[in-house]
Amino acid sequence: MSEIRKIIEDLRKNKAGMRGILAIIIIFAYGILGSYFIMGLNINNSIYYTVITVATVGYGDIIPVTPLQKLFSTSLALTGLGLLAYIFTIIINSFEENLHDIRSGRHMEKRLAEMENHYILCGFGRVGTAVYEELMKRNQKVIIIEKNDEKLEDIEEDDNVIALHANATEDKTLKKLNIDKSLGVIVTTGSDVDNLFIVLTTRELYEDAWIISRASKKESIKRLKNAGANKVISPEVSGGNDIYFAAVQPNLVHITQNHGIDFLEREFEILKKHNCHLENIEYHFPGIRTPVTRTIGVLDEEEKDHFIDMVKNNPEVKESLDVMYNSVNGVHSHWISGPDKTHVDMAIEELKKEGNLLGINLDFKEINEFTKQFKE
Repeated sequence: MSEIRKIIEDLRKNKAGMRGILAIIIIFAYGILGSYFIMGLNINNSIYYTVITVATVGYGDIIPVTPLQKLFSTSLALTGLGLLAYIFTIIINSFEENLHDIRSGRHMEKRLAEMENHYILCGFGRVGTAVYEELMKRNQKVIIIEKNDEKLEDIEEDDNVIALHANATEDKTLKKLNIDKSLGVIVTTGSDVDNLFIVLTTRELYEDAWIISRASKKESIKRLKNAGANKVISPEVSGGNDIYFAAVQPNLVHITQNHGIDFLEREFEILKKHNCHLENIEYHFPGIRTPVTRTIGVLDEEEKDHFIDMVKNNPEVKESLDVMYNSVNGVHSHWISGPDKTHVDMAIEELKKEGNLLGINLDFKEINEFTKQFKE
């Protein structure tokens, strides 16, 4: 019965269904009026004759006699037959669509249930798209939640990407996303009110979730933090890149090393082996608190090979890098990112075995001691 009620509701919303209902009304009106005036029947028999003729039952208890009566009965029967076929087609199509929706929904629920070590991106506007691009550069898993279906049309879904047309402000949506198994929730809708509601609801449902939120207005930053956001980024002063780094902070580690340019190729090999990335390099000069920083980001294989080739075979590049490394006594730091903490830890452990790792998340005082030590 619930399925039939759904079909009726679908007919109301569907233009073809509404036309079908209108056609039924017209045909029955035509049959009843024709039976009354042409067949000479009373109102009860007019309704009865119309029903059995449209349904092509034809018990034979009422027989048309005159040519006009026969023409009327024939037209009513043929029209009824066409109407039944039309309604039957609509019902079949509605069942097929409902079955497809059920299957699609179950398939989506299964995919969502299987996701883990992923990021949840709520909102796929300009900022959300920028964050998504940063996630894809680093081969991260992501579930995108967007209530505007058109914004999701160009997303290519695979095992690592799910695009869900839904409203992230609804509890039932958030409960589907495996937030307790995710690496973080990134809230980037264009409405600070929606962002506030998503942050507040997520924090209530999942106490330990790592939540990063966009704030369109500076005055919303404090509200979002009070609602439970771990980090709040304002695109007025930042972009998708900053939001990404805030989101991956639990899986972003600052390491300090001491080596020369001869170790660069091996360093890239270790990071690649564990699907990690060297986000930047910080050169530490003795006694100077702020290091000289160069952004590296995500390099593809061709860019890495080109860089290593220049270091090996281009005397000018090799000499300039040697000067830089010598000026800081080989002491420098990197931010390393990875798909999750396990991969980052494995990369760091292997770097440690190479004997060049000085420490993890060291402060200025600790790093400065190393720079002075190696200078001596």
